[in-house]
Amino acid sequence: MNASHPAPSAEYPRFPVKALKVLLELAFAEDEGTGDVTSLATLNESDTSTAILLAKDAGVLAGLPVIGEAFRFRGLAPSIETLVQEGERFMKGQHLARIHGPTRDILLCERIMLNLLQRLSGIATATRRFVDALQGSPTRILDTRKTPPGYRDLDKYSVAVGGGKNHRRGLYDQILIKDNHAAACGGVVEAVRMARARYGGAFPVECEVRTLEELQSLFGEAVDIVLLDNMSDDLLRKAVSLARGKMPQLKLEASGNMDLARVAGLRNAGLDFISVGALTHSVKALDLSLDIIQES
Repeated sequence: MNASHPAPSAEYPRFPVKALKVLLELAFAEDEGTGDVTSLATLNESDTSTAILLAKDAGVLAGLPVIGEAFRFRGLAPSIETLVQEGERFMKGQHLARIHGPTRDILLCERIMLNLLQRLSGIATATRRFVDALQGSPTRILDTRKTPPGYRDLDKYSVAVGGGKNHRRGLYDQILIKDNHAAACGGVVEAVRMARARYGGAFPVECEVRTLEELQSLFGEAVDIVLLDNMSDDLLRKAVSLARGKMPQLKLEASGNMDLARVAGLRNAGLDFISVGALTHSVKALDLSLDIIQES
């Protein structure tokens, strides 16, 4: 089976190849430079090898198209066999893919492939843990904009592979009135009214609140989502109860210091969403390696 593009899943979007190519250009420029002097010195152009992508930890695979795209970017075409599918769980010690081709080509792409696969699979794995913590609950895990430049589409794709839901992609596709907006224009209600006056219903409007008083001030306003930010668990439950009684159609999101234990404790709190910045801003790369098992 060729590893270039798995069929899109109903559970996550198509792999963002355009965003990957931007990163590949940067990656090869800084890593390959004027050439892999070690491989040029130690390997013949005719040498071929088989390499195994090995899981050194358990996790969820995300970024499988990276393998084929990295080689294609450099005009290379080794034989690639995938052994685990995108979004599939795997165990420590499991073989994820097999690559056969010129040894120089494999080693040229090795580190770039691993850097990307380790990050994307790390995000998918962390997301799946949070999703599992909410098992049986209607509450969904959201990502944030806390991503390194250039990685947003790939990071958000990986969250979706892990079972999470993507929040807004940037400043352009949803109105999110945060505390600084409210402070700068006179309050949350004023900010909501100004946003609606300018854009009408062109964008969903989400508004961040930190107190029950701020929440109550929005009742009757044209708000789609309220972000309950940095509230204690008790205060979150009070806010949910209050909002459900006054505006039952309102979507409710919680954020701020969300770890696995806390999220599990909020699974029956009545929230629609819990956003977790740590999925992307401090993700632990999954431990993967590419090991040559045969040379000829």
